[in-house]
Amino acid sequence: MQLASTVHELADPWVAQEFYHSNGWTDGLPIVPPTPEAVEACLEWAMTPPDQLLGVEPVRGVPITAEKLAVNAVMAGCLPMHFPAVLAAFAAMLQPEFLLHGATSSTGGCAVAVILNGPLRREIGAVGGFNALGNSDRATAVIGRTIRLSLINVLEVRPGGIDRSTLGHPGKFSYCIAEDEEDSTWVPLHAQRGVPPEASAVTVMAAGAPRQIMNEWTTKPEEILETFAAEIRANMRHYSIWGGNYIMVVPKQLRDHLQGAGWRKSDIAEFIWKRARIRRSEWAEVGKAAVVREEGDREYAALPSPEHLLIVAAGGPAGGFGAIIPPWLGLKSQAVTAPIGVCIDCEPIDCGPVAE
Repeated sequence: MQLASTVHELADPWVAQEFYHSNGWTDGLPIVPPTPEAVEACLEWAMTPPDQLLGVEPVRGVPITAEKLAVNAVMAGCLPMHFPAVLAAFAAMLQPEFLLHGATSSTGGCAVAVILNGPLRREIGAVGGFNALGNSDRATAVIGRTIRLSLINVLEVRPGGIDRSTLGHPGKFSYCIAEDEEDSTWVPLHAQRGVPPEASAVTVMAAGAPRQIMNEWTTKPEEILETFAAEIRANMRHYSIWGGNYIMVVPKQLRDHLQGAGWRKSDIAEFIWKRARIRRSEWAEVGKAAVVREEGDREYAALPSPEHLLIVAAGGPAGGFGAIIPPWLGLKSQAVTAPIGVCIDCEPIDCGPVAE
């Protein structure tokens, strides 16, 4: 296998750390030296040639090849079996509706959230249980970290350069979760979004930091969901009034109450769509009266439609907690789902309707 990347001969791993840091090639954490053998192993596992072009960043015209992603995957700590998910995630991020350049250069400071679905989760040990939004397992940690390192090293998205984030958030180190499909009666996210349920897929979204909620004082679905809806309304008041995709993470304790009452994801989405909306006049209550003007009675919905809510079953088995992950820029940047291990040049698959 012929690689195009420059090879640097370094004395030992400690020298390699300083070499990579001094060149600005890291996220501030130690990296795994990307030897040619390790890079080739990733490419061979994914059966992808080094020069496979995933796409071209549309604003600056930067080509993104499989080899460059494999280099960063090794640096992030990926094993070869993790690499197909990285390829699929970047293919999804390159879709026009994701708005990659805007998401990586905005002062808003979003990060790329990645959701894993399908059999690949079990194969690579991606866990959707305890600490699902933290360092729950190796697979989600290194896949999420690869996304950030690739943005830094392939697209030069560095703080103060292209990355103009005022604050950012910790998801910029790694922001990847796996849906807990085995301990849920709900249709997995990828199946809801047109990928066959027996296939594996990634969903990417330009996202703000998680906003955790808690409600341990009821078992009624409407009351549980009202807590989630209130957190979305709070985001609309405090951050952005514009509707788009929201991720709703539902751990097992609250999920059991919802599923026990027969609530499907579609029922939940319908409820949240109706309840997660505010009037422009509410901005006056949080210090934004100057922008209310004569439009105070205008209503804004967090979700343009119920389908814009991405419901993910994930989290530990105990505790009445959940999380809302808000969008970066409403509908200007939309979530994208892509199958893993499917040729990116193939015709779209018509999956037909999926029953819940």
